[in-house]
Amino acid sequence: MKKGLLLLTALLCLASVAQAKGANDPVLMTVAGKPVTLSEFEYLYHKNNAQQSTPQAIEEYLQLFVPYRQKVAAAESAGIDTTASFNKEFQNYRNELSAPYLVDKAVEDSILHGQYDRMKQEVQVSHIMLFFGDKSMTREREKELMDSLHTCLVNGEKMADLAAKYSQDRGSKGRGGSMGYIQANRFPKSFEDRAWTLPVGAVSDVFTTPFGFHIMQVTDRRPARGEVHAAHILRLTRGMQEAEAQAQKQYIDSIYTLLKNGADFAQVAKTNSQDTQSAVNGGDLNWFGTGMMVPEFENVAFSLQNGEVSEPFQSQFGWHIIKKLDSRGVPEFDKVKGDIEKYIAHDSIGRLPAERCLARLSKQYKAKIEQKNLDKILSGIKLAGGVDSTMLANFRTNNTVVAKLGKQKITLAEVMASQLVNGFAGTADQQAQQLNVAVKQTLDDAVVEHRRATLMDEEPAYRNLVNEYRDGMLMFEIQDRNVWSKAKNDSEGLEKYFEANRDKYKWDVPHLKSRIIFATNDSILTEVKKYLCANKVSGDSLQMVLSKQFGKDVKVERVLAGKGENAITDYLAFGGEKPEKIARWAAYMTFEPKIIDAPEDAGDVRGVVISDYQDHLLEEWVKTLGELYPAKIDRKVLSKAK
Repeated sequence: MKKGLLLLTALLCLASVAQAKGANDPVLMTVAGKPVTLSEFEYLYHKNNAQQSTPQAIEEYLQLFVPYRQKVAAAESAGIDTTASFNKEFQNYRNELSAPYLVDKAVEDSILHGQYDRMKQEVQVSHIMLFFGDKSMTREREKELMDSLHTCLVNGEKMADLAAKYSQDRGSKGRGGSMGYIQANRFPKSFEDRAWTLPVGAVSDVFTTPFGFHIMQVTDRRPARGEVHAAHILRLTRGMQEAEAQAQKQYIDSIYTLLKNGADFAQVAKTNSQDTQSAVNGGDLNWFGTGMMVPEFENVAFSLQNGEVSEPFQSQFGWHIIKKLDSRGVPEFDKVKGDIEKYIAHDSIGRLPAERCLARLSKQYKAKIEQKNLDKILSGIKLAGGVDSTMLANFRTNNTVVAKLGKQKITLAEVMASQLVNGFAGTADQQAQQLNVAVKQTLDDAVVEHRRATLMDEEPAYRNLVNEYRDGMLMFEIQDRNVWSKAKNDSEGLEKYFEANRDKYKWDVPHLKSRIIFATNDSILTEVKKYLCANKVSGDSLQMVLSKQFGKDVKVERVLAGKGENAITDYLAFGGEKPEKIARWAAYMTFEPKIIDAPEDAGDVRGVVISDYQDHLLEEWVKTLGELYPAKIDRKVLSKAK
């Protein structure tokens, strides 16, 4: 099936290329016999200029574009575009780009704007909650209890009384189930849906979220208050005896007096607030909205004018003073659209735009399941009591047509290869259901793949992006092989290039080239010296040998540093002052040191030489590309470029 879809995509892409070569989009050039249209050149030209501080003229850009296309031709000749790794990455990116074209925009906009409208309102709710996984009762018993509590509420008992007794939500249980006012896009969708649709005073049904069972009651609604930017000073009283708490009250009153007399709020917060996280920032809590702070704090913050400082007030944590720095209303739709998309993506409603689009495309492309053929296969599974190894082998080569997309046939074997590579599991009925689902999924995938292919004809912006990414991937891979990685890995070529250009690599000051042995104290370093005097150790094995003898009390570092570049090497080689202890390393010495006035080999200036060698390889390679993949430019067409 996958091969068939790829072939279909390739054929449609070729058709779109052929269609593009009309009078409205003439061929600007051919590179290795492959045409490049004027529209493709113009698209990349304008995109390149948008990224440049100084726009390039068309002729100037042409000098970059031709080698770019020649590199792509070289990559195709090398077969990079046929490798599994390339096709996997390319298909993933293409699928990403196609996603906006595979949703019903009208449905999507309706959902997004509906969700945004909820942000303009805040809802006051109370609830009773039983967590899933409570070891004291089964899921069935939890449901029975919630049903009985729901009956009690409907018959007039109070939410506060029942929540205080039965709810397992510790955050609201002590407040009779009250969660205060909540904002949209902050709770599971099933929870939010009840909050925004129930009438004030109404009690919901028993419903679930990923966390447990709930019953909700809506107690009020109001326009959204937006967000507040505030700072605060906190003196903690939680868990204190009365006398201690009273002392904190006196302390906060004295702070308030300082502030009234003109003291800087941020400075006072830094030195006096016991909220250590915000104190370092002058008490700044950044922006917050309804439901993000305890009610006492939140109500004071929203009641202040911008720039106003509150009197001391108490919450469950202690005594506070707030300074309201700024406030803002509900953000504009475009600013929160991305957040709304992320929120609905976790709910079934987020899949609705794609499902509606798929249904429309399925009808348009005449997608259908060959139900009679499929029913025979499903019946066979059930009659046989399940799929055994013989039946499974037959299914994998069975060319019975189980679905069609227009004239395209989808066989049972293709479904197996696409969806059921690992076979079946469970009972015969479950296996039949697995095949049923697999056929539907394979047909849906074929519809989506067909749409992606037709996008190459119908959507120039999509076609340009897909082609640009494909060619960019090819160019990167071929240039890495011939330039970047080659320069790094070609030790012999790198050394030859260094020797041929040795005069380019000079230093203004002498350098120490050595290994430095670090020890945690002078005694251990003395033992290291004795060991090295008694044993012949090469530089390459030094770290391994010393680690074996002295463990983590010793480490070795290779250095190449010029005079004045490093305090330790200046001390060891150039008469500098001894630096202070570095972390746990109190003592150090050189091993086989050299003072050199110029690089001895390419390794001494490896980074610079690699960069220069890459430039050299690129220049030589581009010359070769020009000979292997000549470009023929139609100057008349070029004159039409805008």
